[in-house]
Amino acid sequence: MRFGTLQRRLVTTTMLAGAIALSGTAQAQDQTPAQPAAADQATAPSGEQTQASAGPPATTSSGDVVVTGSLIRNPALVATAPVQVLGQEEVQLRQSNTAEEILRDLPGAVADIGSAVNNGNTGFANVNLRGLGSNRNLVLLDGNRIAPADLVGVVDLNDIPLALIQRTEVLTGGASTTYGADAISGVVNFITRSDFTGVEASASNQITQRGDGPYFRADLTVGGKINDGRGNAVVSIGYQHSDPIYQGARDFSGYAVDSYDGTGTGSGTTTPTRFLGIPGIGTRQINPATGSLVTSYSFPGATRFNYNPYNLFQVPFKRYNLYAAGHYDITDDITVYTRGMYAKNEVQSIVAPGGAFNPLPVVIPFSNPYLPAPARTQLCGAYGLSTAQCNAAAVALSPSNPNYRTFALSIARRAVELGPRDDDYKTEHFDYRLGVRGNISSHLHFDINGSYGESSQTHIESGYYITAAVQDALLATNTTTCLSGNTACVPLNIFGAAGTITPAMNNYLTTSTDTFINTSLGQARGVLSGDVGVTSPFATAPIDFAAGVEYRKYRASLDDDLLTRNGGTSGNTPLQPFSGGYDVVEGFGELTAPLVQDRPFFQNLELNGGVRYSHYNVAAPTSPSYNTTTWKGGTSWQPIAAIRFRGVYQHAVRAPNINELFAPAFITETSLTVDPCAGAAPTTNANLRAVCVAQGASPASIGLIDQPSASQVNATLGGNINLTPEKSNSYTLGVVVQPKGLASGLSITADYYHIKIAHAISQPGPSDVINGCFANLSAASATSPACTGIRRDASTGQLVGDGVTGLPFTLSNSGRYLTDGIDLGLSYRRDLGFALLNASFEGNWTHRSIFQATPLSLVRNCVGFYSANCPSIQPKFSWIQRTTLSHDGVDLSLLWRHINRERQEPDDTTVNGVAFAGVLTDPLLTALVGKTVNFGRIPAFNYLDLSLRASVTPHFEFTVTVQNLLDKQPPITGSDIGYFVYNSGNTYPSTYDALGRRFAIGGRLKF
Repeated sequence: MRFGTLQRRLVTTTMLAGAIALSGTAQAQDQTPAQPAAADQATAPSGEQTQASAGPPATTSSGDVVVTGSLIRNPALVATAPVQVLGQEEVQLRQSNTAEEILRDLPGAVADIGSAVNNGNTGFANVNLRGLGSNRNLVLLDGNRIAPADLVGVVDLNDIPLALIQRTEVLTGGASTTYGADAISGVVNFITRSDFTGVEASASNQITQRGDGPYFRADLTVGGKINDGRGNAVVSIGYQHSDPIYQGARDFSGYAVDSYDGTGTGSGTTTPTRFLGIPGIGTRQINPATGSLVTSYSFPGATRFNYNPYNLFQVPFKRYNLYAAGHYDITDDITVYTRGMYAKNEVQSIVAPGGAFNPLPVVIPFSNPYLPAPARTQLCGAYGLSTAQCNAAAVALSPSNPNYRTFALSIARRAVELGPRDDDYKTEHFDYRLGVRGNISSHLHFDINGSYGESSQTHIESGYYITAAVQDALLATNTTTCLSGNTACVPLNIFGAAGTITPAMNNYLTTSTDTFINTSLGQARGVLSGDVGVTSPFATAPIDFAAGVEYRKYRASLDDDLLTRNGGTSGNTPLQPFSGGYDVVEGFGELTAPLVQDRPFFQNLELNGGVRYSHYNVAAPTSPSYNTTTWKGGTSWQPIAAIRFRGVYQHAVRAPNINELFAPAFITETSLTVDPCAGAAPTTNANLRAVCVAQGASPASIGLIDQPSASQVNATLGGNINLTPEKSNSYTLGVVVQPKGLASGLSITADYYHIKIAHAISQPGPSDVINGCFANLSAASATSPACTGIRRDASTGQLVGDGVTGLPFTLSNSGRYLTDGIDLGLSYRRDLGFALLNASFEGNWTHRSIFQATPLSLVRNCVGFYSANCPSIQPKFSWIQRTTLSHDGVDLSLLWRHINRERQEPDDTTVNGVAFAGVLTDPLLTALVGKTVNFGRIPAFNYLDLSLRASVTPHFEFTVTVQNLLDKQPPITGSDIGYFVYNSGNTYPSTYDALGRRFAIGGRLKF
């Protein structure tokens, strides 16, 4: 099956469950030293600017700076919320190609959609802070929103121009007071080098040790001063291209393994064809050697289809990007500035061959020319035909013949002759900003700006069978024409082994389909900031403020062709066009008050607070508008120079996005391993049988229902125009230690965070829906809405089938989230005499990450656990640690990445009533990986990346990087123990390195 564009977005977003940081209108001044910038910290903890910021302090002509998480412009302001900083050096040493690559390893973040996601990748890359979902954190560029890429309102990290990024700052906790809705779990703020002067050309190339997956990137940046330094302009262009890496190219992922019994799991859509819903028999295959109907997989060569070799660990990617920025001082007090960006991305998600999916209901004449005689005889008996009637029907070639007979069932057949399916995503994005800022007086400043951006994506699917064409081509009584009279129709042979479907047959059955997504964001903001002219009697610095108004207008739409709209391709379901949008008008204010300064035990005591009022107007005649108020209060106390305590409490919101509000109901796919109605259980349990029948299964199918193929079933989703904003309360408490004397150069930060979300927009998970019906069966269950809301295919009794709605996933404001933990950061710099030592550490301990979809749903804590109910891996402990030695223009740097051990979710360890031990000894798998595999546990993983950078001349440097230095193989979990978007290729490739050792070499030329 295939996860479509809109479907994946809605499922993943609803199920998923301080350094002085310089940003905003104050732009970073680029430095181009002749020596390599080893002293610029590659990764830095959320401490003070002197330790945490990468490179020299950022300044502008006015000398003002803005702390990430605040709109107040004050170079002396200290952050009350922790901010992690990733410098430009980290990108260069890793030789990262996209922003998603560096953010996925950030402690406290959870791997989301990126280059390692194949089935579920829609051309966009996301970041997911704290495991609360990519739609609950904001991605900013220089402190400003940019146009989202999709219907969910999420920014595509593929659009971020890495070559011009000075550093990346990640703010923990809510920030809705500063930036508006959606910043519940935090903010990722990319800071650009907008004062760049000179020319910088760089190129890099990567390849795995196995010789596959080459990845090339090149960038050119040119900048210069205007009118003797009154202004600056910079332009950067970039190109990158990557080739695919197939799962079949690695031993551990060569075939799909069942996580629960260790056998090859694969898909029930097979070659030879499986015939489902045969009266009194159930599911059968035709043995090509005998032509007889036999039990599935009971003859040589008959196995579940192995889709792994066709799927990807690295999706092909191509990007062209252009970024330009400039500013000019009209007077000493007034500056105009502008910024424009454009990106064109192409992502190709390749999946296994298509065919007749779901399964597909068909009607076939007994006189079909390709139907083997032994199978015909068996089918005649199943459908109640006598021997004489069967013989007569076999030669009745026209529906007008009174002996003409047909039989109806469902089929599941892989079109291996057709080759893999391609999903090509082409996305274009542009965003333009223009503003003016300046000084009204020495104590009062203004900033007025506006921007508009759009993103458009074309999704072309090819290699899919047209449902009506398959049904048309099977309704035939000779090998050249179809009974429909359609002259283009070529009769289809699905009754034999691989190779029986000819190119001519495939040409009639296949076509390409198109889906189009367009999004836009227009916004305007005016900010007045400065000091109020009042100073605390115990302080020397005045009270600062920022106040302003903001307007944002979101619009998005989805359109498609008629075939997609009508669900005309097998394996895909109808996707209805829709459009929607909303406007928001806001007023906000912030205040920072130094209370005590330069006193014993009170070197600095500072309070700050803020409030934002928002009015939302949803663009729908029947939808209500709503208002929200967010606020924050924080403090920073520095008793002595070496220690500072900080804390902030914030009330934040997330408004429902356009997809959640407006998406029509549609059928998609979800993960489910065990169907309670499958197998013989309903034949001995009257209540269970009654429920299965009430859900749409025919009485004849009871006892013959198969378990879900590839652990996937249908589910129905859709928007809800009556949704209201989520509400979140969060707080952080921390300490920053920067000792002097012998420990000078050391910085330590520790912060506890606690984020709670109420009225969360959510949907139940698969097990929530199943347990809601089957957990406590009684005679009344057959009429319970919790049971009758689940729908099955009438002939097969399965939760899949053409038009079968399956499990109901209804969006509501009934969910709740709670997560808390501790972030720890350390940095240390010391001149050792023979070399400069630069070390940094960022670690996270997640105590809890609790999600409850509805008040009746199971309360889940997915920290340290994996299952189909826990989308991506969220480790209990994770850290990154970099150590760099620099001497005479040469940097040698080692990065250590740690992921704590994981185990199967306790609520997911019973299958068919039998406890799952997890220890598997499948001989083939053991031979491939060289050890016994325990699918129920993942040990702690440690990766080492080694980088060498050398300045050959003052203008040229090269970097060599070896990622996964020890060539560590990923953990083996099987293919169906987890949520299939992330559990792929028998592992979790977004979290663990499935590619093996990789080499990258790059050069940078600077003038």
